[in-house]
Amino acid sequence: MKKIRQASVAGKFYPADREELESFLEDCSQNNRKQYKYSARAIIVPHAGYVYSGQFASEGFQYLNKKAKNIFIIAPCHYIGFDGIAVSSSDAWETPLGQIEINKEINQVLIEDFGAEFNDEAIEPEHALEVQVPFIQKGFPNSKIVPILVGDADSEQITNLISHFWNDKDNVFVISSDLSHFHHDSEAQKIDKVTAEMIEAQEVSDFNSNQACGAIGVLGLVGFAKQEGFSLIRINLKNSSVISGDKSRVVGYGSWLLFEGTKEKFVKENFSEFLLDICRKSIFSGFKTGHPLKIETSEYAEVLQQSGASFVTLEINDELRGCVGSILANQSLIEDISKNAFAAAFSDNRFEPLSEEEYEYLDIAISLLSAPSQMSFKDEEDLLSQIVPDIDGIIIKDGYYRAVYLPSVWEQLPDKRLFLNSLKQKAGLSYSHFSKTFEVYRFRTEYIKK
Repeated sequence: MKKIRQASVAGKFYPADREELESFLEDCSQNNRKQYKYSARAIIVPHAGYVYSGQFASEGFQYLNKKAKNIFIIAPCHYIGFDGIAVSSSDAWETPLGQIEINKEINQVLIEDFGAEFNDEAIEPEHALEVQVPFIQKGFPNSKIVPILVGDADSEQITNLISHFWNDKDNVFVISSDLSHFHHDSEAQKIDKVTAEMIEAQEVSDFNSNQACGAIGVLGLVGFAKQEGFSLIRINLKNSSVISGDKSRVVGYGSWLLFEGTKEKFVKENFSEFLLDICRKSIFSGFKTGHPLKIETSEYAEVLQQSGASFVTLEINDELRGCVGSILANQSLIEDISKNAFAAAFSDNRFEPLSEEEYEYLDIAISLLSAPSQMSFKDEEDLLSQIVPDIDGIIIKDGYYRAVYLPSVWEQLPDKRLFLNSLKQKAGLSYSHFSKTFEVYRFRTEYIKK
């Protein structure tokens, strides 16, 4: 006889009436912001009551690959503690939208290879798993689910689990997690902003459960992204006060999609024309107001609100007319690009300020920079052997001396030694300079040009 898990939080966390639930999900779908064009195989979404986080979760689910056949739901336990990870012994789960089958073959692999155990006692009351199911039933009617409840476990176990099942493109992953809990709105915004930046930078050594109740699942996905060279792209970052109006004790909600490449590549694929237009508008604003284009960051796609570093290069008839940029991300990417375009036109001290007559002949290029990583080397020959021509941008530092070359400089200096010597000269150092305090960082760029 088929074993069915009945809904335990319908009527509490989401509507118990089928028509009301279908209507709610349809309204969410209609209200989703269509920020990106991408089909992801992993997302992070919140799991609070639909009245608070349903719309935010819906915006995450819209990016999940519609061809998925098996949808892993990885969620934290809230009610009954246990060690490791747990799976459901049921054959199917039921919500007001009907039944959806569990992939029992995958469950068996989880038990045999990942130490999972059946733990219906912990799974039965768990809202963090169940609230994701109606979204799956609506958007993925031919899929099966693999609910995984996470107890006292190591995030590396989740990283290994995702890695193991990733090669099968029928598999996708939903990480269920809210963010900070019960702070005042102003404090919650600060905490959640730090949490988001840690997730996006994949620098999570100090990440803890006070930042996200589903911290182990989140860290597991971040670990997988870092291992594969993938990126987590922000979809939204809000808290319950947006819905309730109560700022005294809020819960934070964030959602991300996993992009199989760098954030810079994602931005290039989605926003190249848009960002070039921002550059032009910022320069035009300089002619009219003497200031860069005013950016209301919240009006733009979430990924452009993330911190980012860029260079903007101006040319006329293939001759350099200005180039200004940022090595480190210290403001939103959209602000960085707007300000650098203005500065390249009017503040590059190698050139006179751009004139309105020159504007129509202007060619604009944008370099989107990854975060620099410090290189380790024993001597200059070892350093040169590690540098990758045409790919690496290089920063050198020694005391107060410092300089940077973008990867585009390789076109003029294709030889590694000449490239490094020229960079030393730019920094004010001699060609032969080398010391124990000599630091070198590399970064990569995505280049946007019309």
